[in-house]
Amino acid sequence: MLKRLDWYIIKKFLGTYIFAIVLILAITIMFDINEKLDSFLKAPLDATIFDYFLNFLPYFANQFSPLFTFIAVIFFTSKLADNSEIIAMLASGVSFKRLMLPYMVSAAVIAASSYVLSAYIIPPANVERIEYTNTYVKNKRVDYGSNIQMKVAHGQIAYMSRYDNTTKTGYKFSLESFEDKKLVSRLTAQNIKWDTLYQWQVRDYMIRDFKGAREEIQKGKRLDTIITIEPRDFLIAKNDHEMMTSPQLKEYISRQKERGVANIKSFEIEDERRFAMCAAAFILTIIGMSLSSKKVKGGMGINIGIGLVLSFSYILFSTVTSTFAISGLTSPFIAMWIPNFIYIIIAVILYRKASVG
Repeated sequence: MLKRLDWYIIKKFLGTYIFAIVLILAITIMFDINEKLDSFLKAPLDATIFDYFLNFLPYFANQFSPLFTFIAVIFFTSKLADNSEIIAMLASGVSFKRLMLPYMVSAAVIAASSYVLSAYIIPPANVERIEYTNTYVKNKRVDYGSNIQMKVAHGQIAYMSRYDNTTKTGYKFSLESFEDKKLVSRLTAQNIKWDTLYQWQVRDYMIRDFKGAREEIQKGKRLDTIITIEPRDFLIAKNDHEMMTSPQLKEYISRQKERGVANIKSFEIEDERRFAMCAAAFILTIIGMSLSSKKVKGGMGINIGIGLVLSFSYILFSTVTSTFAISGLTSPFIAMWIPNFIYIIIAVILYRKASVG
């Protein structure tokens, strides 16, 4: 059962965490307005407020949640230590291990909130935010593709010479069907137009069915058909992974792997990152508490300085290791969890040192 002391620490922890978020977000808004002022002036005011900033702030806050967590722990724990409150807690018979309980409860609240936000709430909001930036700031949409080849279903391979997403039209299309590695049917068309979901319309088409030594040919001007691909399967933009909830992300990764698509590293990294960031809340809380639980000469400034160095190094390290997965040196899982594994070792060392000191 949580006692009054636990609730005191939890309120201090979460209160400082929220205060740190609000403070840094206020600074971020000022810098962002200064950087994108020309774009904001061109856009409608309501779109800037509701489509961009209202969706940008939770996205930014969640991206740097480990940093805010670490700063909060370092700040309020150093203050407790400077006021000799932690000494009083330990002197009253509360063990260092027991003192860690409210910290872990607070970290669990932050980790759970962070996961729910990143997995279910922020992705739909990112759709509006990214659409706004593509329209008024810088267009990063991928509207064109060439030499597109992918597996549609078992035994079916599709190819397009070129696809234009502005007109939803692909050119020089072919769909080949195989049975036991033998070509049994081939559909070719001068162009193909996407309608909705898997609905496609082929134009100026020819279907060749191979039946042993015989070949049947069917031609036509227009044919409505179902082909289980859609433009987002082969037109992959830089931020597409940020617009998918976790269930959508897992389904997309699974479907693309079945089709033999190789360009999905960013989606796999995003999927692993959402879990790794939750674990980081616990790891950085242990490190922060262990570092700042004792008085040091120079006051809390030294602890805050050390905390900032460690938290920024964690974020930098996570960014660097993600490039390992993109380049194929490691799997996305290993790339996103390497920083956690290393910082777990740091956390254990600091915890043991603080608990016996």
